[in-house]
This record gives sequence, structure tokens and C-alpha cells, in this order.
Amino acid sequence: GGDELTFVPALRKNRDEPDALLTALAELHVHGQAVDWTAYFAGTGARRVELPTYAFQHQRYWLTDERTCDRDASGLGQSPDEHPLLGAAVPLAGGAGVVFTGLLSLARYPWLADHVVKGAILVPGTALVDLALHACEYVECGSLDELTLEAPLVLSEQIDTQVQVVVGAPDDESGRRALTVYSRSSDDTRAEWTRHAEGVLSDDPRSMGAGEGLETWPPRNAVELKTADVYDRLADQGLSYGPLFQGLRSVWKRDDEVFAEVALPDGLEAGGFGLHPALFDAALHTMAVSDAGLQAVEGGSPGLPFAWSGVSLSAVGARVLRVRIVRSGSGVSLLLADGAGAHVASVESLALRPVTAEQLRG
Repeated sequence: GGDELTFVPALRKNRDEPDALLTALAELHVHGQAVDWTAYFAGTGARRVELPTYAFQHQRYWLTDERTCDRDASGLGQSPDEHPLLGAAVPLAGGAGVVFTGLLSLARYPWLADHVVKGAILVPGTALVDLALHACEYVECGSLDELTLEAPLVLSEQIDTQVQVVVGAPDDESGRRALTVYSRSSDDTRAEWTRHAEGVLSDDPRSMGAGEGLETWPPRNAVELKTADVYDRLADQGLSYGPLFQGLRSVWKRDDEVFAEVALPDGLEAGGFGLHPALFDAALHTMAVSDAGLQAVEGGSPGLPFAWSGVSLSAVGARVLRVRIVRSGSGVSLLLADGAGAHVASVESLALRPVTAEQLRG
């Protein structure tokens, strides 16, 4: 038609002027005209090539999350750390102690999203205990004498959380070391650090050897308790455990003792942890099955680990635990063994306290 006779000369005239060519092509296109590219590029040596896929297709050629691309800590003057939740260790000059650093996020550790308390994603107290036990081994102490949790460590769904575990220099007389756990949001490097836990590491060598085990299993003269609805009841109390934290398998009771078997769910790896926090946390769910367990306190508010005393670890990497819990003063004591009954860990005393939604929002 007439439009084609009008525009083709314009294309030929402007072939060596890209901007004018694109303008002419656009005008031709909106008029509904087709272009015979074979005739147009005849004699020029032009050939067809594939168009780049991005942004025409939703396919990226770079990492989608820079947070997963860590720099080697040794290149920053630090020592790489092998604990899964930590990235580096910084021994302080003059023997003043050591600082462990890490970065927590749901992108890095999606299993943490299965630990929800009163609607908030909360780092379990068992994770802080495992960090303390790791620091204990690093500085060659024998046991975690004390660890008191002062403030809940709540994770954001969008922003990473910086974590520091600080171990002080040994006391001249006792050799004991102070330990503190801090965190702050990674989006404000000038923000103050929140102190979440304080503890004491000891030279007591009790964790170095094998302790009491649980070889006889199931326990003799114990009555098995029903566990089918335990996670529903915990959810009613505000403790919403996802599948990766639902490791409780069976529970028995004998007088003042409560026994259980717990297992690390598929999809989680025990390597690198002393006790994987999800497995250790599942051992505490035993207390929800028996009224001797102190799980609900003060008007139905969920009781969470608050003060740990005499924590020792003699084996790592367990995927199955046998558990014995006994009342001890105002708290409970725990004995943990592996699937064959050999000693894994023990806690002389664990006290619980309620946590409110207001504390978590704070």
C-alpha cells in the first residue's frame, strides 16, 4: 500500500543512523506494516542472532541473594569458625578473650521459621546453649556452669540479625570465664547491641568423659503416655512448632521421672552442632506431655527455658535422643543419651519462665 512505499525509503536512508532507524521502525510498526528484513539487509553481511533472554525471560545470571555469598573470614583477619550459626572467631590480643560472630536470617536458616512463639519467630534457647557449648570447647573449658536468658532473640522476616558471642579472659583464681550473647539488626550498624544471655564457663572436666547413660529402653516399669495431640496443645498455648521442630516420638512416666525418645526430622543435618537446636528443643517438649513438666506457668502462658545450670556435653552429632527428665527444686534436670543409650549431654538444672507477646514485640 501507500504507507509501505512511504516508509521503506526512510528505512534505507536512515540505516546508518540508528536513532532515526528506530524511530522509523516504530512508526512503521504502529501503522501495522511488516518489514522484509531479508531484502533490507541484503548485501550487508548481517545475520540472525538469538536475543538475550533477560529481561524478556525471568532468568537471572547472578546470585539472587548476596547474603549467601560470604567472604572468607581469613581474608578479613579473622579465623573461620566451624559452627553452622557462626562465621568467624576473633581471639582478642593479650589473652583478653574471644569474640564469635554470625549472621542469622531465615534465608540462611529457613528451619528457624518453624519455631514460633506468640506469633514471633524466636531463636530457641537451645540454640544459644549450643553456641555457648561451642565457645566452651573452643576455649578448652569443661562445662557450661550457667546460662541465663535475659531477652528473647526474635528474627525479622526481611532483615538479617548480627550475633556476637563474647567470651572473657579466664579468672586468675578459678579459671572461669564469662560468656555473653548479643544481637542487633544488620540494617543499622550504629544500633546498640541487645544482650540476650549471660553465662559462665568452667574448667570442670565433667563433660570430657562418658557419663550416665540410658541403655535399658524402654525404661522398666514405666507407663507410656499419649503424645498424639501434644503439638496441638502447645499451639493453643502460643508455641507453634512447625514440622522441623516436631521431633517428639514417644513418652513414658515412672514415678517422678519422665522419659522420651526424640528424633531430628528429615531435612535437617546434625553436623557442626553439638546438639542440633531443633533436636534439643524437642527433648524439652517432653514436659508438655506430663503435668510434672512445668510446661505451662502463670495462667497458661508458655514456659520457655530461662536459666540453665551445669550443662555438659560428651558426644556430638546425635540424630536420635533418649531423654530422662526429673524435677529438681523449682526446675528440672535432664539426661540425654543417643539411640544406643550412651551418654550425650546432661543438665543439672533448667528453670522455665513465661514469655508474653509484649516481650516478644519489644
